[in-house]
Amino acid sequence: MRPPATIRLTPGRRVLFLTKDPDLIRRQLAGELDLTLADVTVEELLDDINTDVMTPAWVCFNHRPEDLAREAYAGLIVDGERLLARDALYSGGFEVIVSGYRKGTGSSRETAVQAEKWSGIRIVIAASFAPIHAANNINQGVLMGDHDILRRLQAGEGVPLEEFCHGYDPITREIVRQGGLFAFSKALSRGEIDLPLPTTAPRPLTMAEKILLTHSVDEAVESVAPGDSLVVRVDGGYSHEFTTAQVHYFLEQEYGSDYGVKNPERFAVFEDHLIYADEVPKMRGFLDKIETLRRLQREFQRHTGVRDFSARDGVSPGICHEVAREKLISPGEFVQATDSHTCMGGCNNALTWGVGATEYANLVHAGFTTVEVPESIRFELEGELEDSVTAKDLMLHILLHFARPQKTLKRVMEFTGPGVASLSMDERATLTNMATECSARTAIVEADEATFEWIAARRPGVGLDQLRAAAVSPDPGAEYAGGVHRIDLGSIRPMVAHPGDPDRGIPSDPTNGASVDEIGEVRIDIAYGGSCTAGKVDDMVFYHRVVEEAVDAGLRVRAGVEFLIQFGSLEVEAFCRENGFVETFERAGVRLIQPGCGACIGCGPGVSENTEQVTVSAINRNYKGRSGPGRLYLASPLTVAASAFTGRITAYRQGMFERAPVTAGR
Repeated sequence: MRPPATIRLTPGRRVLFLTKDPDLIRRQLAGELDLTLADVTVEELLDDINTDVMTPAWVCFNHRPEDLAREAYAGLIVDGERLLARDALYSGGFEVIVSGYRKGTGSSRETAVQAEKWSGIRIVIAASFAPIHAANNINQGVLMGDHDILRRLQAGEGVPLEEFCHGYDPITREIVRQGGLFAFSKALSRGEIDLPLPTTAPRPLTMAEKILLTHSVDEAVESVAPGDSLVVRVDGGYSHEFTTAQVHYFLEQEYGSDYGVKNPERFAVFEDHLIYADEVPKMRGFLDKIETLRRLQREFQRHTGVRDFSARDGVSPGICHEVAREKLISPGEFVQATDSHTCMGGCNNALTWGVGATEYANLVHAGFTTVEVPESIRFELEGELEDSVTAKDLMLHILLHFARPQKTLKRVMEFTGPGVASLSMDERATLTNMATECSARTAIVEADEATFEWIAARRPGVGLDQLRAAAVSPDPGAEYAGGVHRIDLGSIRPMVAHPGDPDRGIPSDPTNGASVDEIGEVRIDIAYGGSCTAGKVDDMVFYHRVVEEAVDAGLRVRAGVEFLIQFGSLEVEAFCRENGFVETFERAGVRLIQPGCGACIGCGPGVSENTEQVTVSAINRNYKGRSGPGRLYLASPLTVAASAFTGRITAYRQGMFERAPVTAGR
């Protein structure tokens, strides 16, 4: 339904302020208190509300939005209990919800928006929004505004709809006016909308700008600049069993049971996220719902003919992002998928980012999508990482120094410079993978011969010349709104991020193998190596390097610590078996797990079981409750492996176990 030209608050409907004081939230939910911005400052509102809080993994097992709404904010836990009980938002009579900075960080799950919308929320107020979450609100027809707009609404003023479009590109403004993406697309197909073309004169372009320009469906577009709106071709994409059911459901709802998709051979489905959910006691009550999601994905695949990467005999071919970069994504391409870590494909010199189920359903049906050309921020890498430092440490450094002060927010992170050549393709993938933790639009790495050779080795029939011709590099003089930042790789130290957020990192001290004083003596119960971020071949090389050294010193995994390593794909597992890694891991007492997401989303071995447990993990996110109720520190594969043998968070240094006593392990 199209929104009115003037937006007013509905008499009798309420505004919910998500404050840092949980008691104020409880009193609002109980109907004891109604607040205005005269009562609450922006600084008193919750920042960084992530989509895991809004709809935790188990809530997403419901694919119908009305069922999601009843469990809205199930992940907002205070003193071990839900702050918003079941139906609290759904039955609260609220139409506006208010928070602080960076609303909707984390996963691309559109379920977070749906849970609010189907609870009656039609206006979301925040100081800033994470880019994928903002797009999901727009696509669902939920209006977004700042705190000044709320002041005016609560004062009884009518705010023109156009003010809710402030700062948007022309196409996005039209989507807002139409009431959402599906309504916009139907109006466009009926010829009711004339889209303006960018009039930007030729100018030096960033890598992202080049790719979007070459994908414009209108060849009359000569150049682009940040803020321009385009309709662009999509080269491919994918979904997984966590999201495909909604894509299928929405397409049937909007276009009927006989709907079709464009270019099905360029799209795919994966079974990777929930493959080990049955091994987590808290997930076993949801197995029927999980099987429904699998069944609906199979229906979608059969109906559309997209490529099928489902599990065979209970074994997944791999995590979608890892397999996609191995088999699907090439230089110069524009790829969309229903997961925030789609940005990992940028290591292949492609433009890739995550979208919600609505946007994905629309683009697979049409073969194109709409975009606003994003700003970019450039990181010129120089030198080489020290022997005890990995790309994960570099990303934790960037999260602390660039993402936390919002320099990367909504921007494309470009990685260039001579230091790129010192990083393997797997390490480059770590950089692009964690762009979403930076609340960036995505990330892309400049290509070189290593890029072309790595892809060609995995794609029969794909030649080096073909890949070279498609690659993009930034033009001299290209403009970077986020600036150009030179990073000396040799200056990066091993990093550890505190529980709660990936951008809360501090460097650890590699000279003595202990964490810095700010962390202190942090004993661990679980060491987990895996996920799309840290389940690649080179990550296995890092784990093996530490484990082999420890085994040669007569050690096994520290008593009382569970060390788990999960392969990112069958190709990664085959590498480990062929090179004797598996034997070394098993001698050390490591538990090996076949490919899948698992513990990273709380759906597999390696999740904590109580609030007292401490995990050090090489995954990408450590939001509260994401991987169990315990405290989770983020670190590099080297740190995770070293910590498994010392029993405390420990930065690895070469030779640290050479003279270790045999009695130190079990």
